[in-house]
Amino acid sequence: MKRSLKWIVMALLVLLLLLATGVLALQRWIGTDDFRSRIEQQAGTALGVGVTLGRIDVALWPLPAVAVERIALQTQPALTVERVEVRPVWADLLQGKVAPATLVVRRAVLPQQGLDALQAALQKKKRDRQEEGDLPWQFLPRRTVLDGLTWVDAKGTAITLQADATLSPDVWPQQLEAQIVQGRLQGSKLALQREAQALAWSVALQVAGGTVKGRIELQPAKEAGAEFALKGQLQTRDVEVSRLTAPEPTQKSQAAQPLSGRLEANTSLSARTRKPGLLPEVLQTQSTFTVRQAVLHGLDLARAVKTVGMSRGGETPLDTLAGQVHTRGRAIELSNLVASSGVLSATGQVNVAPSQTLSGRISVELGGAVGVPLALGGTVSDPQVTLTRGAMIGAAIGTVLMPGVGTGAGASLGDKASEGLKKLFGK
Repeated sequence: MKRSLKWIVMALLVLLLLLATGVLALQRWIGTDDFRSRIEQQAGTALGVGVTLGRIDVALWPLPAVAVERIALQTQPALTVERVEVRPVWADLLQGKVAPATLVVRRAVLPQQGLDALQAALQKKKRDRQEEGDLPWQFLPRRTVLDGLTWVDAKGTAITLQADATLSPDVWPQQLEAQIVQGRLQGSKLALQREAQALAWSVALQVAGGTVKGRIELQPAKEAGAEFALKGQLQTRDVEVSRLTAPEPTQKSQAAQPLSGRLEANTSLSARTRKPGLLPEVLQTQSTFTVRQAVLHGLDLARAVKTVGMSRGGETPLDTLAGQVHTRGRAIELSNLVASSGVLSATGQVNVAPSQTLSGRISVELGGAVGVPLALGGTVSDPQVTLTRGAMIGAAIGTVLMPGVGTGAGASLGDKASEGLKKLFGK
């Protein structure tokens, strides 16, 4: 018995020695400048942009992995990653199969302009080679960890997040946990959890002091190249609007927002597309909303009615603010708007273009007077209201006929007459 145990121990020591020798040899080979140059060249050829690598190594701690440090993709601006670790599925690797178990990305900086340049280069490579299809599923890591990934938008505003995502055996997402640790919406947390074997996920988002909860469901394409569909239902509760829209997580930035108050909404969403990358462009949502304790900043509706002219600056506290929101891609339409505050009430429709410019009409009543039609313009950060052209003419006539009293009535009638002429002549 002792003799057998001795031989087992000796065999294990020999195996460990051989393994250590193999790892050292692999480290020396992978760590050479020649190997690194070849990987840089092959990666650059595959991506269509220059690639530089600081170091390639075989790491043994905390788990065996191939690690690449100081990665830079030579886009304008550059995409950089401090360290990437790939931990293989050892059972598959011993059978000659490449199957990453875990991908860890540490301290990546990804400017949106650089991502756009990389996408353009990949599309060009695809056209030149007439390549079809996406990355084969077997090359997708079963778990992906993002440790300090920073995304920089086109305006130079950055957000940094942490994330941990896992795939189920059928290669659909099983769960995702993400948190914004720095930048806009700092402190926000997102959790997705798959429901059994269905292609549906529960959504739980903590953001701007409130929550967004619900469910999204995917209907896969019936055949290769066909459209897939996405639909879902979400409930928003107690979200502070000014924190949600502020570009920076500061009180000063929050105070400069056009609207403050607590948002509650029910939203349905849907999309149909062939390519996941087009989802932001084709996604449509329908929402009914209410904002409690709402204050409209940068716009004094009461002063706009009294002066019957342009209004800039000021604010409008509201007892009630409710309506419907319809989005298509980056375009937003607000309809059936109802707002009230004491003797002031307003209804209307507002459109927000992808460029953040405003358009629409608001009818405002003050103290039971006839509604004065106002045209909305400017931008989300600098809203402006003026009388419509027809309303200006009507207001002038009303002022002449009945100074003071006839101004609002004339504006309303002038606007209706103007709309009637547009319909009559098709303009």
